[in-house]
This record gives sequence, structure tokens and C-alpha cells, in this order.
Amino acid sequence: MSDQEQTPKAPPKSARRRAREFVVQGLYQWRVGGADEASIEAYAPEMEGFAKADREFFVGTLRGVIGQQASLIEQIGTHIDRPFGELSPVEASVLMMGTFEMVNHPETPYRVIINEAIELTKAFGGTDGHKYVNGVLDKIAAVVRAPEVAARRKGR
Repeated sequence: MSDQEQTPKAPPKSARRRAREFVVQGLYQWRVGGADEASIEAYAPEMEGFAKADREFFVGTLRGVIGQQASLIEQIGTHIDRPFGELSPVEASVLMMGTFEMVNHPETPYRVIINEAIELTKAFGGTDGHKYVNGVLDKIAAVVRAPEVAARRKGR
């Protein structure tokens, strides 16, 4: 097979994307397995690929989501069609992380946060979970990032 015929490789994952993957896995362990923050932080560095992740972002996001869980669940709860506890653990974890990022990381465009959440849900969640996550985070962005969302819509 010639170089031109080879399938193009996916771009390398950024350190922040890798960190988000580990945050979702950690939140899953927390929600499903009852793991605490300390054990998740201790175990994550042993996982393959963690050395290439943004450790500071991982720790800050994991601690932030767990610490702000009640507020995040309340924000998400106003935009979902069932009780939060009935969401799949992956969708719940991704929604919590995405909402946390929208509120606490205004330097990251909301579309980037939503796109990352979609990709994580595709990688770890059910078949159409990414569509649900997309819809919910779009609604949350319209509230917590109203000026940014309005500017984007105006620019179309």
C-alpha cells in the first residue's frame, strides 16, 4: 500500500482531552463503584496514557465536579427529561464534567466543551447517548454562557 492509500491517522490527543477521558473514568468509578476522590487520584497515574494527560486539569476538574456535585446536578436537572439518578453513569459523568467546565473555565469556548463531551460519550457511552448529552449541554450553555451563545448565533 502506498503512502497515499493509507488511512489518515487521527490527530494526536491533546493533554487536556486525555485529562477529560481520565476525569470521566474517575467520575464513573466514583458514581458506580463508590471510589473516593483520593483513591481515584492515586489510581489514575497508573493507567495507560495518564503521563500524557494534563494532570493539573485532571485533579482540578475531578475535585471540582465532586465538590460541586449538588449544584451541578441541580443545573443539569432543569434540562433533562428524567431524574438525574436515572441517567446512565457515563452520561451523568460527562454532563457533570461539561457543566463544571462551562461554569468554571470561561476561557474554554462552550462549543469546545460540548464537542469534547460528545466525543467522550461516543467513546464510553451508549449508542445515542452523545445526542442526549449534546442537547442537554446546549441548553445549559444557553443559560450559563448566554452572551457567548448569543454572539455565536448572531454570527451565523
